[in-house]
Amino acid sequence: MPSDPRFDSTDTYIATEELKTSVNAALTLGRPLLVKGEPGTGKTQLAEEVARSLDRPLLRWHVKSTTKAQQGLYEYDAVSRLRDSQLGDERVHDIGNYIVKGVLWQAFENPAPSVVLIDEIDKADIEFPNDLLLELDRMEFFVHETQQQIRAVTRPLVIITSNNEKELPDAFLRRCFFHYIRFPDEDTLTQIVDVHHPGIKRDLLAGALSLFFEIRDTAGLKKKPSTSELIDWLKLLLAEDIPADKLRARDDASLMPTLHGALLKNEQDVHLFERLMFMHKRQGR
Repeated sequence: MPSDPRFDSTDTYIATEELKTSVNAALTLGRPLLVKGEPGTGKTQLAEEVARSLDRPLLRWHVKSTTKAQQGLYEYDAVSRLRDSQLGDERVHDIGNYIVKGVLWQAFENPAPSVVLIDEIDKADIEFPNDLLLELDRMEFFVHETQQQIRAVTRPLVIITSNNEKELPDAFLRRCFFHYIRFPDEDTLTQIVDVHHPGIKRDLLAGALSLFFEIRDTAGLKKKPSTSELIDWLKLLLAEDIPADKLRARDDASLMPTLHGALLKNEQDVHLFERLMFMHKRQGR
């Protein structure tokens, strides 16, 4: 018998041992994988890389504040049916012509296993996860308009991301395997940078990481810079050919990082870091 599929790091995504274990545990259990972590730590990209690593199709469901659970199953397009009836279209006699399949239905009917991404589930109404309990647990649902029972041909791997904007119901959590993506340490960040910017000079990377962690460790920041913002900042430094000794604008009394707009994303954080750098300079540090 062929061995069960296993997820590992890819040439474009560095996964920790804990993260790889969590993905593979969800595969073994047939449970949704709930992934939390601060924005920019690669939660959404994880689903893309898992699908690529396992050679499975990826179906994306990006959740908004107005998203309803029913949309992931199917929607009945009554407006189109009414319009067609007014035009005398013969299609109106078959209600199935007006059933729009959602992401979960598409995954359920796929003969090959797929990966389903339910992205930022915490943006939706609190009832959203509760409304998916049965469907994600049993991998089936009923279409009332056509009297069909839809069951998964093969069980997809469902990856659900959350930015922790609101608590998720206990009943929903019980049905998931959970993983929290901790912010990478310096060694892991170095590996991630090497994937995105191979060949970057070691002195530039060391200086950039030191400054990056200095910013992240600043008390009082409203938004700490993320991994994705570090990657963007390094891309700008390389494009502008900024040497390691010019990472700070030393002709500026504030000693702000060069191209700091890639790291600090609101005026309060910019002013806070400016004040701290000014105080440190006055103290001769």
